[in-house]
Amino acid sequence: MYAEQLVKLLVSLRDLNTASITVRLVLAALCGGLIGMERMYKHRPAGIRTHMLICLGAAMTTLTSQYLYLERMMFTDMARLGAQVVSGIGFIGAGTIIVTKSKRVKGLTTAAGLWTAAIIGLACGAGYYEGAFWATALVLLAELVFSKVEYYMMANSREAHLYLQYDQKESLERVLEWFRNENIRLLNMQITRPEPDDRHSAYAICSLRLNQKWDKYKLRSALDSMEGILSVEEM
Repeated sequence: MYAEQLVKLLVSLRDLNTASITVRLVLAALCGGLIGMERMYKHRPAGIRTHMLICLGAAMTTLTSQYLYLERMMFTDMARLGAQVVSGIGFIGAGTIIVTKSKRVKGLTTAAGLWTAAIIGLACGAGYYEGAFWATALVLLAELVFSKVEYYMMANSREAHLYLQYDQKESLERVLEWFRNENIRLLNMQITRPEPDDRHSAYAICSLRLNQKWDKYKLRSALDSMEGILSVEEM
C-alpha cells in the first residue's frame, strides 16, 4: 500500500506543477549544498554556496525549458538550454584549477564536482529524482571515502615525486650522488636553470623509486637537511 502511494506521489511530482517545482528546486539546492559542504570542509576554492547556486541554476534551466515547451507552447528543442549548461560550466570549473610553482595541479576534483553538481541540477529540474539522489550519494562516497583510499595508496607507494629548489649546480650533484649511494632509483628528472640575476630560482622535479629503507617522510627530511637545498616539496 505504501509502495503504491509512493509511486503515485512520484508520478504527480514529475508533472509540472507548483509542488513539483518546489521539490525540484529544494532538492537541487540540497544536493549541491551537500557536495559543497565536503569541499568547504577541506578548504577548497568552491564551497556550499557555489555548488548550491550551480546546482540550483542548472535545475532552473531545465524547468525553464519544460515551461517554455509545455506551458508557452514554444516548440523548440527542450535539451538546448541544458546542453549549454553542460558546456558552459567548464569555464567556472577551470577557474578552480591552479598550477603551483612546483608544477603541481590543484583543483581538478573541485572542478569535476562543480560539473557533476550542474548535471545533478539538470536531473532535479527534469524530475529525475532517483538519478539525482544516487548521483549525489556516489559523489559524496567518492569524495569522503575513496579520497582516504587514495591518500593511503599514495602514502604507501614506493614512488615519490619531489620538487627540489637548490642554490647551485654542486648542490644538485650532491643530491644525485646521495641517491646512488642510498640505492634510490632516479626515474626521471626535469631541471630549470636559474635566471642570470637570481641565484635562488633553480629547481628540479625528480621522480624516484624508493627502497625499503626509505619512506617519503624520511626522504624529505634527509634532503631538507642537505647543504644547498632550499626547499623540498612532494608533488
